[in-house]
Amino acid sequence: MHRMAALVRPPQSTFELACVAQVFGIERPGLPKRYVFGVCAERPGPVATYAGYDMLVTDGLDALDRADTVVVPGWLPAGEPPSPAVVEALRHAHSRGARVVSICSGAFALAHVGLLDGREATTHWALADDLAARFPHIRVDPDVLYVDHGDVATSAGAGAGFDLCMHLLRSDQGARYAAHVARTMVMPPHREGGQSQYSAPPHPAQIDGTLAPLLEWAARRLGEPLTTEAMAAHAGVSARTLARRFADQLGTSPGQWLLAQRIATARDLLESSDLPLDAVARRVGLSSATNLRRRFLTTLGTTPGAYRRAFRAEPR
Repeated sequence: MHRMAALVRPPQSTFELACVAQVFGIERPGLPKRYVFGVCAERPGPVATYAGYDMLVTDGLDALDRADTVVVPGWLPAGEPPSPAVVEALRHAHSRGARVVSICSGAFALAHVGLLDGREATTHWALADDLAARFPHIRVDPDVLYVDHGDVATSAGAGAGFDLCMHLLRSDQGARYAAHVARTMVMPPHREGGQSQYSAPPHPAQIDGTLAPLLEWAARRLGEPLTTEAMAAHAGVSARTLARRFADQLGTSPGQWLLAQRIATARDLLESSDLPLDAVARRVGLSSATNLRRRFLTTLGTTPGAYRRAFRAEPR
């Protein structure tokens, strides 16, 4: 059982904490429980929140000694450094092998601890300049949804916390498990970390130009030689207009979206079937096992065979 600990402080932002609790802290019918979720604070007791109520936290910093993943769900005021006790607890958790994760302004806590030195990281776009100015040894990317280094991960603001949590869930338990959780939350199972934090305002003529029908049409045809040009033709627009709409509405390009869908479907097939790799590749439109392997190595850092073995074994 994977142990998750969220470190809170007054005044705590309830949304960022809820992102973590909703993904990792709820038992869902029909899905095996694979996480134990808890909340801790430097000083156990009532913890004030920005939502106007106090929450009772019973665990102290020693909970971090038992956690496999430690999450800092926001850190406000962002410029206020953690106490020496919190710094030591986070450093110790990381040094013994715990994964340390921040959501939104929580990156400031990780930065004070030194866990982001020399690394790429992100935070809410409105705080990115402040983070970069205070910690010049961090490569702050204000445009991405999240950055995952394996042992340390940071997310952008608010809703991007869900994206990072879902990414971690997929990494831990596989695409099918994560998709089940996403369905119970009535949200997309995955957004790529490299997508933009926020999109430009839509052009007036595009307000009614939702991509939803096109995305549904394309998702049913992943096994076909689908191209950006074919998608544009189906939508009745130029490839350039389609690219602009994807950037405005999804923060990515048509080609990147299409590849992400193909990889996601391949992951599900590898977890749920015994199809040969060539057959999986053809079903998702990646043509061959060689191409499937190349895409997996580039996107996931592993091979299809290794992925299948990992997620058809015992859960971690």
